[in-house]
Amino acid sequence: MKEVNKRIKSEEYFHVLPEKLNCSQAILKGFQKEFDITDQEIEEFRAWGGGRAEGGVCGALFAAEHLLRQIGKKSVVGEFYKKAGGVLCSDIKEKQFTCAEYVRIADELVQKNL
Repeated sequence: MKEVNKRIKSEEYFHVLPEKLNCSQAILKGFQKEFDITDQEIEEFRAWGGGRAEGGVCGALFAAEHLLRQIGKKSVVGEFYKKAGGVLCSDIKEKQFTCAEYVRIADELVQKNL
């Protein structure tokens, strides 16, 4: 039986045309309804993908942390590190996983902590 309102996971938005969302934007898009995120907010996060998030952190992790802080949840940096083998984009990019897989990991961590 098919779920009517099943949430589309963030990795399904990553680099998909026509928007071609980056890792950070894909996380926001994946949780757009749950967090009442505007399209403008998603566009603003274009600046935080591709290794440009604060401190060089993975953009997917950066966006996940942003969402969880909004609802007073604990940081998932430690869990992300354990799964991804690092938190800095430059350290993890295309090493153990693809960027899409890091988006999936961040998505799962947000979902788990809702």
